[in-house]
Amino acid sequence: MENSSFQMIDGKVIIRIKDRLCDNADELLSSELFLRVFNRCISDLERRNSRLLGIFENKNITERDIQLLLEALHFLTRLSGDLVPKVVEGSAQFFRDPVLFNDFIEYIYNYWRNLQRLIVCDSVGDHFDKRPYHTFNQTIEHLTHLVRSTYRDVQENITGNHPRIYRQVRAGAEVATIALAQDIRYPADYARKLAHISIIRQILIYPPLIYNSGTNVRTGVFERVDRNPLVNLTFNDRDWLCYPAKVGPLVVMIYFSVQYFELNFSMCNLFELADDDDLRRKPDAVLIFGAPRDNLPMAGNNRTVFYDDPVNDLLIGVIPDGKEYNYFGYLKKMTLTLHNIKMMKNGRMPYHGAMFQLVIRDKGAYTFLVMGDTGAGKSETLEAMRTIGAEEVEDLIIIADDMGSLQIDQNGSVTGYGTETGAFVRLDDLQPGYAFGQIDRTIIMNPNQTNARVVIPVTTFDNVSKGFKVDFVLYANNYQVVDEEHPVLQRFETPEEALAVFREGAVMSKGTTSTTGLVRTYFANIFGPTQYQQMHDELANKYFKAFFAEGAFVGQMRTQLGVPGKEHAGPEQAARFLLEFLKNREPKPEAQ
Repeated sequence: MENSSFQMIDGKVIIRIKDRLCDNADELLSSELFLRVFNRCISDLERRNSRLLGIFENKNITERDIQLLLEALHFLTRLSGDLVPKVVEGSAQFFRDPVLFNDFIEYIYNYWRNLQRLIVCDSVGDHFDKRPYHTFNQTIEHLTHLVRSTYRDVQENITGNHPRIYRQVRAGAEVATIALAQDIRYPADYARKLAHISIIRQILIYPPLIYNSGTNVRTGVFERVDRNPLVNLTFNDRDWLCYPAKVGPLVVMIYFSVQYFELNFSMCNLFELADDDDLRRKPDAVLIFGAPRDNLPMAGNNRTVFYDDPVNDLLIGVIPDGKEYNYFGYLKKMTLTLHNIKMMKNGRMPYHGAMFQLVIRDKGAYTFLVMGDTGAGKSETLEAMRTIGAEEVEDLIIIADDMGSLQIDQNGSVTGYGTETGAFVRLDDLQPGYAFGQIDRTIIMNPNQTNARVVIPVTTFDNVSKGFKVDFVLYANNYQVVDEEHPVLQRFETPEEALAVFREGAVMSKGTTSTTGLVRTYFANIFGPTQYQQMHDELANKYFKAFFAEGAFVGQMRTQLGVPGKEHAGPEQAARFLLEFLKNREPKPEAQ
């Protein structure tokens, strides 16, 4: 492939292009990348003593045999199989059994498609980012068509038959990006470390994407260290990229090792990609994902750490290299931890929960904030509401699926904001069939394991950033069974009563982290508030008093998601109860 380079890392291919890819089948079959893949296929077949190697006359395959096969493949792109032996001396051996030869070609094609494939367009001179659709057509779309047409031409010339069914599979790459080095307003010490790394400007993906990560749970907490982890890190621009994420009102620069590109490009289903105006201001935080472990600061035995740089007003988070950290949950939660800390420093109260607005027919719009830990039933209740509320709910606006922040305006009202435009949700806890109904936008992770999850877009950045006055503040209680003494919806009478429940943060673990059983965490939020508890306590007292002063409904909702046998029925019962509760209220003035 001319003007390109590539890396092959653990079943992944990263292709970097400067100008163009191959124009035709001959260039494709002569490319260094194809030859590398082809030789790996032969080695794999030899290791397994595969029957497919029966296309060769001799069991001891030589370099000459391989070169002969490659020459035959070139001619098979334009000549029928009965003609190729006449022009390539010695190639008749491959056509002794056309069915076996065809199976061999199928194996090569599938071997390539089973690799995780990324194309990075990083030519500054061509200004790829100014005409992204044109760029993607010339790269990933062109490669897809070329690989597929080459495969089909070769197979049809071997068999002499045309297929009656054509399947348009992803034959090129699964992900493509336009990434350019840009001047970011970093302090000098940061610029020396990071300025040369290309920053992602546009992304093209072919969902559904299915990935298996090194682990399927997150362990421990993110701890603060007193030494900047960037000091002892160096970055080769060939091995790193940056995803500039818009996390609520903040910009977090997420630098990642390309060996984990599948996790990091999944961020495009979760966080909005920062635009040019965002990149003209100083970032709020930096996250390094896949950092070499040598010389990284540690907090005890904990390697997932962050540093608060007060001099430069920057937060720096680090997730180290290693199979045990190869999980999307680390990437997401460290990003949100940095957001939460910054929000507290700005006087906002962060929350771990879902926020959404329901517009009920003839009743008006109500904004809900449902706080709770991972697996408490926040997202699941929201999805149940979407499914069962079609008749009564005129609109459902998702503001936050997992985390966000609160702000008290000049009139004393509490306004809520989100962070993510997507959701990272347990596949088992969604309404049956929901994920498949959204399959054309979905990224699926660890589908054959416990805690299988999907990353899926659920809202827009306008909804995340607009700001909504909060009407209901509920704690998601997933561990208590609903009965006469424990109703679905329970209202608290005072800020102190409410704070006692929210502060305890009790939840029945669903196996999404290393914890099990009933656990308690300060405000169900180990992502910032735990590390800055004094600061958060002052904010929580202030904001809960404001909720009560404004007449907001403050209480708890029992989702029963952690109760065996109630994983689906519990969130559905909670959603139905909320709908009935709202239908029986007096209409809001704007609805009359």
